[in-house]
Amino acid sequence: MKSFIASVVKALQVRSIQFIITTSFTLVTVLVMLFVGVMLYSKFSETAEQNAYLNTQQILEQVKYNLDSYLNAMTQIFELVDDKIRNNQGGSDGKLNEQLEAIVETRKDIVSIAVFSRSGELLTATPARQMRNHTQITEQSWFRSAIEDPHNLSFSLPHVQNLFKGEYPWVVSMSREITVKGSHGDIPAVLLVDVNFKEIDELCQRVGLGKKGYVYIIDLVGNIVYHPQQQLIYVGLKNENRALALKHSYGSYVEETEGDKRLITIKTIDPLGWKIIGISYMDEIVTTKKEISRFIFWLLIFVIVIVLLVLSYLSEKISRPIKMLERSMEQVEQGDFSVNHPITGSHEVQQLSLRFHLMVGKVRDLMNQNIRDQEAKRKSELEVLHAQINPHFLYNTLNSVVRMVGIGKNEDVITTITSLSKLFRISLSRGKSMITIQEELEHVRHYLIIQKMRYKQKFEYEITAEEAVLPCKTLKLLLQPIVENAIYHGIEQMADPGMIHIKASKSDGKVLLEVKDNGLGMSSQVREQVLAGTYKSNSGSGVGINNIHERIRLSFGEGYGLEIESEIETGTVVKLWIPHVQDES
Repeated sequence: MKSFIASVVKALQVRSIQFIITTSFTLVTVLVMLFVGVMLYSKFSETAEQNAYLNTQQILEQVKYNLDSYLNAMTQIFELVDDKIRNNQGGSDGKLNEQLEAIVETRKDIVSIAVFSRSGELLTATPARQMRNHTQITEQSWFRSAIEDPHNLSFSLPHVQNLFKGEYPWVVSMSREITVKGSHGDIPAVLLVDVNFKEIDELCQRVGLGKKGYVYIIDLVGNIVYHPQQQLIYVGLKNENRALALKHSYGSYVEETEGDKRLITIKTIDPLGWKIIGISYMDEIVTTKKEISRFIFWLLIFVIVIVLLVLSYLSEKISRPIKMLERSMEQVEQGDFSVNHPITGSHEVQQLSLRFHLMVGKVRDLMNQNIRDQEAKRKSELEVLHAQINPHFLYNTLNSVVRMVGIGKNEDVITTITSLSKLFRISLSRGKSMITIQEELEHVRHYLIIQKMRYKQKFEYEITAEEAVLPCKTLKLLLQPIVENAIYHGIEQMADPGMIHIKASKSDGKVLLEVKDNGLGMSSQVREQVLAGTYKSNSGSGVGINNIHERIRLSFGEGYGLEIESEIETGTVVKLWIPHVQDES
């Protein structure tokens, strides 16, 4: 015993997945108990259902007996009326009408008694009422049944009586061919007795087959004589499996319709052949079995609760560390390599977590090294490109100064040299890469002064700025390459003088620098190539537009950069978005 307890304690300390799985499978015994309980419950249910079948059959037998009695009584009344008509001495209508009225007065469920000739002519009616116009008596179903089968009493389906003016009750018609005495002998005729269907309806409605159960009646060919939801049957919203009911005269069977399991019980009314069909819902029939199996039910509930609690604890214990490891992997998948949360759990999960974090650490170090290498490479490329600007621009400017000295324009020489010195002073900025927007605008203004000296009256320029953005910091030498492109590629080839407008403003919490010209413009394809850095031109402009875009993104992030709007023969607008950062010096 001690060795067994020691092994259990040791297994608990190991906490391996194998131990957890073994413990989980132990719970299968509880499920076996649940299965046995369900089987016992089903056995008791079967017994309860059999008792319910017998009870339903007894109820329908009582309904059959009541309908038999009622229909036999109606048949006797019909025979009595037939006898009165046959024995009418001398064909006296007055005495016959008195007798028929007495019968109608005696039985309140008799709506009317009428006799028609074979041609459909009304011979007598009790109570006396006026016929409706254009009524085709010979087309009535009860009339045709009496003519086609003159020796048998016919019962029609329930219908609205529409022979006479006035009320139109719901009736069942009894008809048969008879002979009446006339002045020239016996005359073949049809006797019609209309019985109020309300009596049959009440007999069926008094039957209780649970809260949802009901009884309906069909004739020999499946036509519905009575149904508690007859209107829904007529409009097609409800359907009964009458074909199956016609195959059986007596007995019970179970069917499943629209997800409901129902008990169908059938009885036949002789000699009419009408079938009484009882519909009982199984979920109501088996109500009694709950009393029988109450003890088993509560026992199963108790076992299930215990099993659920144990399973919840074990499943949470197994899945929690694995889910934590999964969330860490999702963070790495989304690019977050800062995960470093030790995960506790089974021995295997701990080892997997350890290996995973070691791998993430190595990947993080490699990525950081790669980023540093790429930034250093990118900065060196930008510095090389930046260094190429000064000699090229200085060469062109000095050539212009030499020409102006040669033609004696000393004031222009002074202006050019002064602007050149201030241009280089701002470019150097004591080695700083960030300057204020005011200094950047001053830098581009001196650049435009020098270029305007070179190009004479080729273009004009305008520089505007909001006071709020002048102290903000920006990368230096952002605007000058864009202005250079505007001159070389937009205005230089124009016949008319051009215009360059430079604007600095605040928009949506960011600083917006705009360079707008009315030059030749560019197509959308060229614009995309310029922004992507893939456009090749015969006359290079020093630093490309794409390099400026990359400088901004490298320094400030993905949310900033450069936009180009341009149309052929209209001009170009270059927008630079940088963060709103105040100069704290």
